[in-house]
Amino acid sequence: MPEQQNIEYKQSWHEEYLKWVCGFANAQGGLIYIGKDDNGDVVGLEDYKRLMDDIPNKIRNAMGITVEVNLHEEAGKHFIEIVTHSYSVPISLRGRYYYRSGSTKQELTGGITQRVFVEEVGQDVG
Repeated sequence: MPEQQNIEYKQSWHEEYLKWVCGFANAQGGLIYIGKDDNGDVVGLEDYKRLMDDIPNKIRNAMGITVEVNLHEEAGKHFIEIVTHSYSVPISLRGRYYYRSGSTKQELTGGITQRVFVEEVGQDVG
């Protein structure tokens, strides 16, 4: 299954992917699979045990939200599923707002931030 509005595949974990979590939280929610290639095929993770602890803590500390982090195994290879739910209030990552649109992550800046949250989420970003 290809990447889409609510699914993202990453071969390994990088701190930059916190932006994707933020984008999903501000849109319709979504799934990030760590340890899968762009086609959704499992490539596996060596450090999955450490990531199972690190990822939820990094997300909570950076954005103040919780996500589900699930470990899966396929053909002897481990991968992680991060389930991010949609939030009814705007979520920021270090003072910046991201939004998932199609299969892209977009940083919301200036007037577009206000418009997206008022029109789509129904919240004002004071």
